[in-house]
Amino acid sequence: MWMLECCFIIEKGTMLTSITDGILCCLTGKTTSLVLPVESSEPSDGFEFVEVKPGRVLRVRHIKPDRQRMDTEKQDAGKNKTTADYDSNNDASVRDSINDDIGTSVHCKRKITVYRNGQLVIENLGDVLHSEILQCQDGDVEPCSTVEVELADYKEMPSSPDPNPVPPDPLPSGEQKPAPPPRRRRRKPKRTVLIDSTRVISSCKGTHSDVALFFVHGVGGSLDIWSSQLEFFSRLGYEVIAPDLAGHGASTAPQIAAAYTFYALAEDLRAIFKRYARKRNILIGHSYGVSFCTFLAHEYPDLVHKVVMINGGGPTALEPSLCSIFQLPSCVLHCLSPCLAWSFLKAGFARQGAKEKQLLKQGNAFNVSPFVLRAMMSGQYWPEGDEVYHAELTVPILLVHGMCDKFVPMEEDQRMAEILLFAFLKVIEEGSHMVMMECPDTVNTLLHEFFLWEPDMSRKGEANHTVSVCDTINMLKIKKPVDK
Repeated sequence: MWMLECCFIIEKGTMLTSITDGILCCLTGKTTSLVLPVESSEPSDGFEFVEVKPGRVLRVRHIKPDRQRMDTEKQDAGKNKTTADYDSNNDASVRDSINDDIGTSVHCKRKITVYRNGQLVIENLGDVLHSEILQCQDGDVEPCSTVEVELADYKEMPSSPDPNPVPPDPLPSGEQKPAPPPRRRRRKPKRTVLIDSTRVISSCKGTHSDVALFFVHGVGGSLDIWSSQLEFFSRLGYEVIAPDLAGHGASTAPQIAAAYTFYALAEDLRAIFKRYARKRNILIGHSYGVSFCTFLAHEYPDLVHKVVMINGGGPTALEPSLCSIFQLPSCVLHCLSPCLAWSFLKAGFARQGAKEKQLLKQGNAFNVSPFVLRAMMSGQYWPEGDEVYHAELTVPILLVHGMCDKFVPMEEDQRMAEILLFAFLKVIEEGSHMVMMECPDTVNTLLHEFFLWEPDMSRKGEANHTVSVCDTINMLKIKKPVDK
């Protein structure tokens, strides 16, 4: 689940400067543009520098709302109300707080079977959301449904026998009865995973002190790509955390390729998560950052409450491409940086106007050295993150896809929605790969509605009397991609 994404700041004279620096890089063997930490001009701007390992420092933007100030504003606003109105509103707020703390309990029961021919069958036996590509708005739960997902070609099994079968027509004289089809051998599963747990899903509001939002960017980006989301949700009272990956933004850039493998970056984010995590945490990832959110959700199922995947791709294991432009030497990539930047502008944005160019130049976004870019693309090796790994997740997940995305095909996010247990797929028609920068208002609204969403289990008791496990069987067939 990864993307070829890169971009560099384009200014006047960049082409000539890049070629000159590239020649010097080839002669000296050193890269000229390194990403180093910068001192924060204002201590109160929310930026922190966290040393996750000795000599490995990440810049983190941490905005923690002032709960006392918010409570004071509410008290001042309530002074103009009558005593009866205050008492009624206070009782309503207490009831809402109690309901938010309780949440809705959902039974997650799933059987995942992997056969030796590469076939994957998933059976949902508990209270699950629709596993198809969802277009529902209310997020109701369908009790006791079974969904089987097969990732290889299969033959449809014959239907149940007719209670009143019609005898076959007699064969003409002289013709032999055709031989019966060969009896199929019973398939033996190679691996079986059973999931049987209960998850409490609740509404996460900005006024809740036990909720934290984590934003993770992808290759070539920085925390600055989340500027609109950080400002929007911090104003609503949410505690937001957005780190710069190693070699990106203002984090330190070690000059060793092993520092940019998936596992090294995942351990960095594990340290950030353990440092800032609350009781209910929501992870929001973009492109390559989706893989790290998946990793954390799998490692900490009790702490991760919800996940948002923005243009993250399909549920496939990561493996670097050997025939990629990013396998070229760093000095060559430095010379090609203007071309790569223009290519990313055309493919990453639905429009290529002055607004999109300005978005690329804002802050310190998309300013990475060729060495870091090459090491990041070569280090995307994560064989554990396959379909079974994603199918084991029980956390509710919102999938956001930009219709004009030329990096991640729509089919990959569709396949992700079919594999996951709780999945909502939302498509933004006017958006592309950088949809959170192109359509910030739309993305913010979708995310906020998902944060506030809570499944409705009021009809569960009625449905259990009429629906059984065997009554609803949906067969979904997906062709397994050959090229990872």
